Amino acid sequence: MSERILVIKLGALGDMVQAIGPFQAIRAHHLDAHLTLLTTAPFEGLARDLDIFDEIWLDRRPRWWQFGRIAALRNRLLAAGFRRVYDLQTSDRSGFYFRLWPPGGRPEWSGIAAGCSHPHANPDRDSMHTLDRQAEQLELAGIPHVPPPDLRPLRHDIRHFAVGPDAVLLVPGGAAHRPGKRWPAASYAKLARLLAADGLRPVVLGSVAEQKLAHEICADCPAALDLSGQTDLGDIVGLAQAARGAVGNDTGPMHLIAAAGCPSVVLFSAESDPSLCAPRGRKVTVLGRPALSSLEVAEVGMGLDAIKR
Repeated sequence: MSERILVIKLGALGDMVQAIGPFQAIRAHHLDAHLTLLTTAPFEGLARDLDIFDEIWLDRRPRWWQFGRIAALRNRLLAAGFRRVYDLQTSDRSGFYFRLWPPGGRPEWSGIAAGCSHPHANPDRDSMHTLDRQAEQLELAGIPHVPPPDLRPLRHDIRHFAVGPDAVLLVPGGAAHRPGKRWPAASYAKLARLLAADGLRPVVLGSVAEQKLAHEICADCPAALDLSGQTDLGDIVGLAQAARGAVGNDTGPMHLIAAAGCPSVVLFSAESDPSLCAPRGRKVTVLGRPALSSLEVAEVGMGLDAIKR
């Protein structure tokens, strides 16, 4: 029987994208193992499309008073017979899951849970970029190399969108509860007009919940193509690999776009620290202001011009 390995990564989207390289490194290291991912429902499809894991478990995030659900999770973990666990979430929740095993029967564990067999004990880990932190954690567990993510399994055919060869992706959305992470829609609209004047095709991406924002930009720039609410993650990868460049806020899709190799300008406010979590890829420029409303369109345009060369 093949050994059983558990990987824990619960979200969010940007974090999941930045874990793809580590996922692939774990699979390469445990080539013949039965690999299980514990994640949350929004990322089940992404995990399946990666074609890395033999099994995907969904974490229902039981609360501390939901004793029945905790007991069911504990029984499932113990019955699975995992030899090793890679905790890439390294949160209080995943640390609690470590304690669901009895002290004498715990699997090998890579993470930060007290008493685990392969601790990431670097006292500066919280000041490291997510990708560097995960790579060091895996190196300490015996996986010496984490490659850049291979997104080919995710890519969808995007010919039906008919975006053309001169597309520039715009990602004006982000977490609704953190509006300070968004560059103003009016600024995106002005940038779209400048791109169109240069013979480029602005293509606005966003979720269904962000369609109003996309409509506002496209109303101000009729040359822009509004794909809000029409793309899934595989479409975004395909569009990114075909586009001339991309501009967007610090949000999950920009991690995917940058990782796909698209020259990207990513905008950061004081609400997040790019040294810890900025998207990485072949050509990525980070522009930041304490308040994004003070970031000039001309500077963003210059940043895009520089990385497209």
